[in-house]
Amino acid sequence: MQESTLNGDVPAPLQPSLLDLFLAFSGMAVIGFGGVLPWARHMLVEQRKWMTGAEFSEALAVAQFLPGGNILNLGVAVGQRYHGILGSLVCAAGLLIGPFIVVTLLAGLYLRYGQAPAIHDMLGGIAAGAAGLMLATAAKMARPLLDRAALVPLGFAFVAFLCIGVAKLSLVAVVLTLVPLSIAYAWWKLP
Repeated sequence: MQESTLNGDVPAPLQPSLLDLFLAFSGMAVIGFGGVLPWARHMLVEQRKWMTGAEFSEALAVAQFLPGGNILNLGVAVGQRYHGILGSLVCAAGLLIGPFIVVTLLAGLYLRYGQAPAIHDMLGGIAAGAAGLMLATAAKMARPLLDRAALVPLGFAFVAFLCIGVAKLSLVAVVLTLVPLSIAYAWWKLP
């Protein structure tokens, strides 16, 4: 069993089977349709305890830095952690098969009924709910940093928010600037 992290999260000692991984990521993908990140964190950290909060944040940071979908990259990393390449493939399949079927069915329905005003209102409500879920997940991910009084990492997050969200600077420019700076800071702080 792994050691407890600073915020007290302790991962479960049991290793999930390939079927467990497939079902978990399939359920996550279908339930979290349109915004899987909140469900991913809930399922991996809080419900199944396959990762600690800190491990999830670190894995997500790497997943966001790599090309491709963040949650797909995260699924590949979780699958690799428990079952190597086969685990990665199983998690990726779990994340892709359900949404493919749902999107195909919804596309057909939207083509037929998409011009109805009620559909536009419904989609606006769904978008507002998804934004709320993202804010709640961001707060949960920031909590370990607050618990450790990690003001400099929070500062990097705040600067990124200001640069992209307020100043409307290029995402690429902000990433190419802040990533090397944050890595240099982390390296400098190593014991």
